[in-house]
Amino acid sequence: MSRSAPAPAPVADGRYTPPAPSRELTVVSADGARLHVEVHGPENAPPVVLSHGWTCSTAFWAAQIRDLAADHRVIAYDQRGHGRSPASSACTTRALADDLEAVLAETLAPGEKALIVGHSMGGMTIMAAATRPRFREHAAAVLLCSTGSSGLVEESRVVPMRAGRVRTWLTGRILGSRAPLGPVTPVAKSILKYATMGAGSAPHMVEACARIVHACPRGVRHAWAGVLAALDLDHGVRELHAPTAVVHGASDRLTPPVHARALVAALPKCVGLTELTGVGHMSPIEAPDLVTGRIRELVTTYVTEHGSTPAQLKEGA
Repeated sequence: MSRSAPAPAPVADGRYTPPAPSRELTVVSADGARLHVEVHGPENAPPVVLSHGWTCSTAFWAAQIRDLAADHRVIAYDQRGHGRSPASSACTTRALADDLEAVLAETLAPGEKALIVGHSMGGMTIMAAATRPRFREHAAAVLLCSTGSSGLVEESRVVPMRAGRVRTWLTGRILGSRAPLGPVTPVAKSILKYATMGAGSAPHMVEACARIVHACPRGVRHAWAGVLAALDLDHGVRELHAPTAVVHGASDRLTPPVHARALVAALPKCVGLTELTGVGHMSPIEAPDLVTGRIRELVTTYVTEHGSTPAQLKEGA
């Protein structure tokens, strides 16, 4: 039996190279799943929690972490099955919410407020956790990047066809495929760029994204694709009472702007929609300065101005 090729490593230089964390810890979720967590920056700085999307990892946030860690405490974790978090048989939105609550419990002091940021499936994680006591205890504000709450396969424009049953069926088959992605080749990068990024995305951005996505195990990719295909978190959006900003790429094919508009309409306390011209689904990599700038604005307005108890290092963390 031939062995699978090793997963590609993240890029080795530049702003998309994952920085070394100040500390790392393993957080155990409600069902025993183990989650890899990284903390960057000063321990007494205002906290920002980053939740990445489907097929990604903490490496996805490298540009944001590099900037923010100078004066923020940045907490990033690998979703179960992604990055350095082992795969789990439990692939549900409830598990995603459990995982986020576990990370918050282990990295923030009781009552400490943070900005919680989610991209794609990470945004869906926040929606799934909207009614959870631990989430409400810690969420000073929320930033949702390139995400949606329902109808993901139906609205996706990855397949260049008119909307309808055939396009929906084909999209589901493509996104849920068990086929290996293989090495990061020029053809593979072209496909990934078409599906997930804006046409003007620079080659180094595409390279960084491809290395991250191709490192996701195909079984994990398939399992979570099924969850996303059946997603219905509209109720979670209506229960998300923290001040919430939305950032979206105008050229996003995976979660087109119709999702952003639906979020804005349903959120109890929406504090703005930022639509990024020429940007696709991978907004934190495609428009790193704009996304980081929005994070900084939200921290200033909702975390530092309202006060946040500095976290204390926990024994054994």
